[in-house]
Amino acid sequence: MNSMINPSVLTVFIPTFFFVSATPGMCMTLSMTLGMTIGVRRTFWMMWGELLGVGLVSLAAVAGVAALMLNYPAAFLVLKYIGGAYLGYLGIQMWRSKGKMALCEENETTIKLSARGLALQGFVTAIANPKGWAFMISLLPPFIDPLQSLAPQVTILLLIILTIEFCCLISYAAGGRTLRNVLRQKSTLKTMNRIAGTLMIGVGIWLAAG
Repeated sequence: MNSMINPSVLTVFIPTFFFVSATPGMCMTLSMTLGMTIGVRRTFWMMWGELLGVGLVSLAAVAGVAALMLNYPAAFLVLKYIGGAYLGYLGIQMWRSKGKMALCEENETTIKLSARGLALQGFVTAIANPKGWAFMISLLPPFIDPLQSLAPQVTILLLIILTIEFCCLISYAAGGRTLRNVLRQKSTLKTMNRIAGTLMIGVGIWLAAG
């Protein structure tokens, strides 16, 4: 039995997922905001957490767990509200030019202290988004052949998903860094903090209300 995915399936799956992943959403907006405030290199910590979350959501969608969770929305409430409140809190801190994520002089201590929190932030944002679950349920099944071995197919699709997601996250973070450089020439740190803080608060509201 051939366990590989038909190339014709991949020619449809890859551009489809790329389009969806590249579309601005919670995770991409978060990546852009962090790229603007803490730089691309440190934003990688958030990316690792986000990719782990996306991977788990994808596997759960294939396993059918996602369908059960969507039937019981209360299962999302704790993660959604806590995650949204935390992002809102960070946004307010940035608006007030306070906290570890506000633009300031970089130092190694801040990097070490924020790494775990950034990863958790990305993870929670990825798994607490019901729209992400719904999308995986609708996207993955049509591309899986039930007559072939499941594990190789899921592995290939998951690698493609994570690769595309990672590339898009980097692109958004780099865009945020570029915006930071532009604003630094024409504005002040306080203005940049307020722009980033507003974006962060918006992502928090989006996560909690989505």
